[in-house]
Amino acid sequence: MTAYPAIDLAGAVVAITGGAQGIGRATAEAFAVKGAQVAVGDLNDVLAKEAAAAFGGTGHPLDVTDPDSYAAFLDAVAREHGPVDVLVNNAGVMPNGGFLELDARTDRMTIEINLFGVLHGMRLVLPGMLERGRGHVVNVASLAGKFPVKGLATYNASKYAVVGLTAATRLEYADRGVSVTAVLPSAVDTALASGLDMRPIPKVKPSEIAAAVVDSVRTRKGEIAVPGYVGALASAAAITPEPALNLIRRLMRDDRALRPDSEERKAYRERLEGH
Repeated sequence: MTAYPAIDLAGAVVAITGGAQGIGRATAEAFAVKGAQVAVGDLNDVLAKEAAAAFGGTGHPLDVTDPDSYAAFLDAVAREHGPVDVLVNNAGVMPNGGFLELDARTDRMTIEINLFGVLHGMRLVLPGMLERGRGHVVNVASLAGKFPVKGLATYNASKYAVVGLTAATRLEYADRGVSVTAVLPSAVDTALASGLDMRPIPKVKPSEIAAAVVDSVRTRKGEIAVPGYVGALASAAAITPEPALNLIRRLMRDDRALRPDSEERKAYRERLEGH
């Protein structure tokens, strides 16, 4: 592995998107405990400020789909804290349902937030990191970026793209002191997966993902699955003959994401449609 310049989290400037709730908030809190200066960006400006106030950080409005909004967020972070040492691209959505049942507006929203939100952040923060010769970007992807799931086709597409983007940019900048890591959680116990029965895929707590994101600053690994063993399972699935894999999928009842019929899931979909 390339030897990257170390980043001391005590005093490091960390910017986190989608940081007001769930994984983002847990990650912000975990970095703050390490002594980092944490800036939370979120579409909900009020929640961002409330979350940040709990651990002495700063909260800012941020629409990751808008490059100007993202630039304004990073400018505000620089004014209040200094140049960004660590960027965590965490903001994301996960609408579910049959591919032909979800409309083009939902598809576009998913790609705009999950992929272009990451692209905008990287394009804005990387030049400064490269100029300084140090920095770290964490893209919170998903196991769905390695393992396709019925009912999550466009979400799968967005996360596959983030995994590929992370791997390619990591290669480009490895010799310039800047690392790029993809964190791949399995199903997450937040609103993102609310009302979805993804068994036997394990649901992990936001705090577990936060711990992996924080630890990536130390290890600078290219890809981190949470929990670790699901990464190995996804790799094994990729080389398993399709008939055998399809049998396993049927036994697992892998079509659960096609049935968004729980009240929790309906509420999540309604919130997305109001985005």
